[in-house]
Amino acid sequence: MKYAALAAGILLGLLFVSSAVVVLFHLAAVPDIPKDSAVGQFMAATGPTGFMTFVKVFELLGGLLVMIPRTRNLGLLILGPIIVNILAFHQFIAGDGIFQATLIAIITLPLFLLWVERARWKALLS
Repeated sequence: MKYAALAAGILLGLLFVSSAVVVLFHLAAVPDIPKDSAVGQFMAATGPTGFMTFVKVFELLGGLLVMIPRTRNLGLLILGPIIVNILAFHQFIAGDGIFQATLIAIITLPLFLLWVERARWKALLS
């Protein structure tokens, strides 16, 4: 179980770190999104304001913390609201649903890590 949690933490961390690094360091071209779509309107509202940069910084921080076993719970605490927002974006704004391979990984990996560390989280909630 120890190695499974380590692998899950590294995979989840790499997922968020790679996503954040690509956006923060402009490593990929920004795709053309029609301005009249809901996604285009959302990106037009959040892009120029710096909100997405703010989120990506926390994705980077949370991803790095999740990869380190000692700081995994703090990383999960940071990534929790981001994960909820990713799922809400895909369900309500993009309209493509949450049943995609990447999104399923984003859901199952933190749930597995929470289950592995349930004793520590229980102590936090008590």
